[in-house]
Amino acid sequence: MSNNSNPNYFRLGIFVLAAIGALLTIILIFGSGQLFKKSFMVETYVKQSVTGLDAGAAVRFRGVKIGQVTSITLSGDLYEKDIPMLKKQEYVVVRMQIFGDAIEKSHLETFVQDNLRARIRSMGITGVNYVELDFYPQVDQSYTLKYTWEPEYPVVPSMPNQADEIISGIQKLISTLNGLDVDGTQKKFDALLGNLNKLMAGDGKDNSGLIASVKDLNVLLDRIAKMTDKDQLNILMRELVATMVSLRQTVTNVQGDTTATLENIRQASEQLNEFTRVASQSPSSLIWDEPPARITPPMNGAQK
Repeated sequence: MSNNSNPNYFRLGIFVLAAIGALLTIILIFGSGQLFKKSFMVETYVKQSVTGLDAGAAVRFRGVKIGQVTSITLSGDLYEKDIPMLKKQEYVVVRMQIFGDAIEKSHLETFVQDNLRARIRSMGITGVNYVELDFYPQVDQSYTLKYTWEPEYPVVPSMPNQADEIISGIQKLISTLNGLDVDGTQKKFDALLGNLNKLMAGDGKDNSGLIASVKDLNVLLDRIAKMTDKDQLNILMRELVATMVSLRQTVTNVQGDTTATLENIRQASEQLNEFTRVASQSPSSLIWDEPPARITPPMNGAQK
């Protein structure tokens, strides 16, 4: 009986080996040989919900698949077991396997310094999410999540999900609108409209309004236009030229009279100087035409 069962065991062993070989072939074909590729592990921390992201999801760099998600857990189960519940960060820890042919591990730190970030994105209407790695030059450094533990794998900082950002922005807008004083704003707006109406139409008292002022300005512009008519302008220019000629003649006459007057003043000054000189040297000449005869006193014994 033992001899009859040996061929059956042999065939069973061949069947098992063939099944294992077929399984390995299927894995190699449909796995694209990724089991034998050089790879390394990285992780990122997310504070928002990761609904739709599961293990096995693609990791892409600018749309090109470079790896896959291997596990999704909470930091409380990995790194914060000994921390009190109230002090736990409870980040979502997403661990990813990156194929070395796409990004080398030695370059990862440099890429992170150049603002390489991980962000969860959705593949359209299917709701299936994946992890997108890309550079963000304008990234807000204050958003980078802080942690106190020693990571098991290199960390790629995360960016908030765009859908979560939109929802958060809408929630903030709704909160802001709820906090607004709508009635007070409406009253201020009504007062502003009233002031604008008074400014435009006037108040019927001292303020005639902007509309009336514009009308008056139009009338003034019409008058100016009539005054600057071509015929009127020619007449004004001729009168202006005549006035300039008359003014020039008057200035010329005044200059001639001024010259004669200055000459007369000069001559009178010279005569006055001469009179002063004569009066100082011979005052008698001012009364007599000639100076009187000189009186000679008699000598003693000269007359008999």
